[in-house]
Amino acid sequence: MINVTEFSYNPGEHEAETASNSYLMSLIAIIAGLPLPIINLIATLVFYLGNRKASYFVRWHCTQALLSQLSMLFINSFGFWWTISIIFTSETITSKFIAYIISALIFNLTEFIATVYTAIQTRKGIHVEWWFYGNLTHLICKRNHHKQLHDL
Repeated sequence: MINVTEFSYNPGEHEAETASNSYLMSLIAIIAGLPLPIINLIATLVFYLGNRKASYFVRWHCTQALLSQLSMLFINSFGFWWTISIIFTSETITSKFIAYIISALIFNLTEFIATVYTAIQTRKGIHVEWWFYGNLTHLICKRNHHKQLHDL
């Protein structure tokens, strides 16, 4: 699920800290935003927008963190509104609901562990790519050739 690779250059201390913070932002938002799933995405989006002109290393990790939160939004929103409909309507708890909630909890736990691991490794200046999100991030986050000279 996680691939640790060499980056094209060694990021500086400030870059590693900022990139690591992009993952920590979603963890902090979990505490502040429960049970509303959109809070994590908004916090990560604000951090991404604030760092979109940063070095490639920082932008890359801000983008990967944002993509992971976007998928979490869909998974958690569906579970949230399904739960709300059970609480406030005559809908009952079914085996499909329980299966979905268990799947969502496993996905959330996996994403939480991956986020903590990635934040720690990125803080050390180690480049960590997540399965699926890493490839998607490469497609979205292009290296700015003018900025590349600054990154070296």
